[in-house]
Formats: sequence, structure tokens, C-alpha cells
Amino acid sequence: MDFKFSIHYSFHFIFPLLIAFFFFRKNWKKVYLIFIATMAIDLDHLLATPIFDPNRCSINFHPLHTYYAFVVYILLAIYKRTRILGLGLLMHLLADAIDCFL
Repeated sequence: MDFKFSIHYSFHFIFPLLIAFFFFRKNWKKVYLIFIATMAIDLDHLLATPIFDPNRCSINFHPLHTYYAFVVYILLAIYKRTRILGLGLLMHLLADAIDCFL
């Protein structure tokens, strides 16, 4: 297992777990499940050819990983009703952005 892979998937699974546990302690399990559910935005990878390219930067390549989507995710994170969803989506983009720099 290489370093990039380890960092990427740590940010997809472990980082959201820590955020859920330390910042949403009362409902951390529910919050963590919502964070994990935000990985559904990776369905936009099915539109790419090839579907998976380990050397591709997802940011601004896939439709749900664009800067426009980033603005929507920030707006979701601002409002209390959608905050957890927005935070999960932003953490997902952060995890994918790490691939662009490693």
C-alpha cells in the first residue's frame, strides 16, 4: 500500500470519524454515517474514461468535484439544516484534493 493511497483513504474514513466523534459527540454515529454517505458524489466518476485513473486529479475534472460544486457545498455547510451534509461533501473534496498534490 503506497503513501498516497493511505493518506487519501484516511481522509475519506478516519478524518470524518474524528470530526464526527469530537465535534458531534452526542450523535457521532449518525453524523459519521452521513459523512460516509457523501462518498456517493463519486458516482460522477462513472462518466469518465477510464472510470478510475490513480494519477488523475478529481478536482475540476468530475462534475460533482468542480469549483462550482465547492461553492454549493460551502453554502450547505453554512446552514444548520444542511451543515453535516455540506461538511461531509467538503471533507470529501479535501480528500480528493490531496491526490492533486501528492
